[in-house]
Amino acid sequence: ALLTFGRLSSSSEITAMKSCGVSFYRIAAPVIVLGVVVSIFSILFTEHVVPRANNAYENVIAYEIQGNAAPKSQDHIVIKEIKDGEMQRLMYARRYDAATETLEGVTMQSFENGETRYVQDAAYAKWEGTQWTMYQGVIYEVAGGKSEHTMRFDKQVLPISAGPGRIMREQKKPEELTMRELRQQIELMRTQFVDTKKLETELYQRITLPMASLVFAIIGVPLGIQPTRSSSSRGVGLSLLIFFCYYVLMTLAGAIGQSGALNPAYAVWLPNVAGLIIGVCLMREAAH
Repeated sequence: ALLTFGRLSSSSEITAMKSCGVSFYRIAAPVIVLGVVVSIFSILFTEHVVPRANNAYENVIAYEIQGNAAPKSQDHIVIKEIKDGEMQRLMYARRYDAATETLEGVTMQSFENGETRYVQDAAYAKWEGTQWTMYQGVIYEVAGGKSEHTMRFDKQVLPISAGPGRIMREQKKPEELTMRELRQQIELMRTQFVDTKKLETELYQRITLPMASLVFAIIGVPLGIQPTRSSSSRGVGLSLLIFFCYYVLMTLAGAIGQSGALNPAYAVWLPNVAGLIIGVCLMREAAH
């Protein structure tokens, strides 16, 4: 936007359009519309393409490069069993201890017709060669969103067939998850009172970062339309400066959201809100 409108302005094209009665907002409209289109495309691309590409990359690293390397200890383990597009089981463990092959703080939800039917909590689950066995746990039977029956157990088989190696390889990083999967993981971790601010920040940035295209368009048009005959290097330099300022604000907003100083849903919008305010002020000034 800066380079294009800077070139139009330096060639007196903007002056010619205005002298023919074309308003500033009509001149700026194509760029604003394109900013909206690019933002929407970026959101869809980030949701449907990027997670699959990142997951494919991690699979290459895990299977082709690392091979049969022993699984390492890891926090926040999530296992899903999906059949015919419906969730059958969802398991969460606070930590996997590679030295003892133990899952600590285990919770497993069983679903029927898309609704939670049973919830099993256990202090830990140990891999015993061919199966996972849970110890010191409770089973809750759920109906209508409320717990109806409760049964305690000292020892119970965990109905997960995957061994430690497969479970560790199937763990996904936040950048490999879609927004829907991120929301599911956040809700599951909240039931275990785990801090989810980092994941929430990642989730909301899936929307705010693509929206930066629209913000940049709104800022770039009035800056580029200034009646100066400067070289294109000024536009490039100004673009880089704006990108740098936005990146600093984005990093700061992410840190604020993850720290809990401000709700992540609001914190991640700070760069866009600041950009929109500046852009609207510049647009109004340029229109007059």
